[in-house]
Amino acid sequence: MEIWINPACSKCRSALTLLDAEGADYTVRRYLDDVPTEDEIRAVLDRLGLEPWDITRTQEQAAKDLDLKDREAWPRDASGRDRWIKALADHPKLIQRPIITADDGTAVVARTEEAVRDALSR
Repeated sequence: MEIWINPACSKCRSALTLLDAEGADYTVRRYLDDVPTEDEIRAVLDRLGLEPWDITRTQEQAAKDLDLKDREAWPRDASGRDRWIKALADHPKLIQRPIITADDGTAVVARTEEAVRDALSR
């Protein structure tokens, strides 16, 4: 499995601690340094079963600068999907974290212990 993290994030550090405690085999991706491409973001969204606006950190300064809360400029439907994905690729700090891609081809936003355990069970 792979986990996308920001080392400054306490939820990411907690997820890593739990993965280590459970002896999980995983790869760390510091997604702010190794920025995912638009195609990688699409693939993770497919695995999550979510849309890009579902994993966007709208309280970040970049979100405010882009005015992501303006639903007319940033529609949350198929017409706006590619634009949202581009925004996440251009501003990776907007991506919710941590994200774990599980061995069964699924993924979870692992912000809770339960979500990390869910990824471990797959």
